[in-house]
Amino acid sequence: MPDNTWTIERVELLKTHFAAGLSCREIACEIGVSRNAVIGKLSRLNLTREKTIKMRRDDAGKSRPKSVPRLQYRLLRKLFSEAEPVETEQTIHSEQHCSLLELSEERCRWPISNPGEKDFCFCGNRPLEGLPYCAGHSRLAYQPGSRQRAARG
Repeated sequence: MPDNTWTIERVELLKTHFAAGLSCREIACEIGVSRNAVIGKLSRLNLTREKTIKMRRDDAGKSRPKSVPRLQYRLLRKLFSEAEPVETEQTIHSEQHCSLLELSEERCRWPISNPGEKDFCFCGNRPLEGLPYCAGHSRLAYQPGSRQRAARG
């Protein structure tokens, strides 16, 4: 039994609504099919949209991009290509120590000492854009090839 879901008229409506920027759910409601049917048909027609970085507001009301893994990968790649390797014994100077209550997106979240100890705090230096840590702590946290070493070990 042939499937008459995608008539010529529906396909044209799909293309028109897609070009107008309607979401898959909105298109589905407009032409009377499921959202998954719309997604599948768009895929078969090779219709795609540019990926956009969604913005969110921080505590101060500033717009900031959401954490995007591909962006983080690029930042880390640039960080490691520009910097000399960090020795694990090398000290990272944290001059802006802060408590958990003072922690924000504008401060490095690297913990100093152990939770519950009297001197426990966070680094507090300015983090790299899009990452939770400053440059020094990012090099420690995101070691190149660490996933491969962990899988082999």
